[in-house]
Amino acid sequence: MRCLVVLPTYNERENLSPIIESIQQHAPSAHVLVVDDNSPDGTGALADELSTKRPDKIFVLHRPRKEGLGPAYVAGFKFALAHDYDVIVQMDADFSHDPKFLPLLFEQLADSDVVIGSRYIKGISVVNWDLKRLMLSKAATFYVRTLTRMPVTDATTGFKCWRRSALEAIDFENIFSNGYVFLAEMSYQAFRKNLRVTEVPIIFVERRLGRSKFNWRIIAEGFWGVIRMRVRR
Repeated sequence: MRCLVVLPTYNERENLSPIIESIQQHAPSAHVLVVDDNSPDGTGALADELSTKRPDKIFVLHRPRKEGLGPAYVAGFKFALAHDYDVIVQMDADFSHDPKFLPLLFEQLADSDVVIGSRYIKGISVVNWDLKRLMLSKAATFYVRTLTRMPVTDATTGFKCWRRSALEAIDFENIFSNGYVFLAEMSYQAFRKNLRVTEVPIIFVERRLGRSKFNWRIIAEGFWGVIRMRVRR
């Protein structure tokens, strides 16, 4: 099955080469699509260099400005479907999602439509977070689960593996979320469509290099976004 890993990037120049090398190590047959939002640090230019060296495996989408995580993934998913990929992976480019877990996600996809990499299915598997960040993450998952009734341990994870048919079923282009609520809304739409959703354990590690994009604006967006997501039809 043809697999595409979608990597949204904004100022990830330090991480880009190592993450793609690791993806190719753990998923040698997978292709990689970098979706860059005109990063000031030159991430897009580096992605072009890497694509020139491996034009059969590495592709780049340049977007004119930073518009949010959701639109970046939508652009990547549209590329995947247009180029006849059977399996689509969404993951961070900063090593928070370790490519070594890709084989596990692929294995579980044999009996699933969507596989979610969960930080909490076996206790707490998070490295280098302070207590405040961990409590916020757990509270966010509790909040999403309470409002949506999704039976998942990690409602806000961004590490997912989709069958092509699953993406086509949820009409992802009409999902309203721009930021991190997009991650929860995608899972919610999968459950609403009665797709087979499976969670597998991963270890989440706070980024090695660069600056985290998590802030209080994201928290506020998430609070109201989940309510909108729940009542929207």
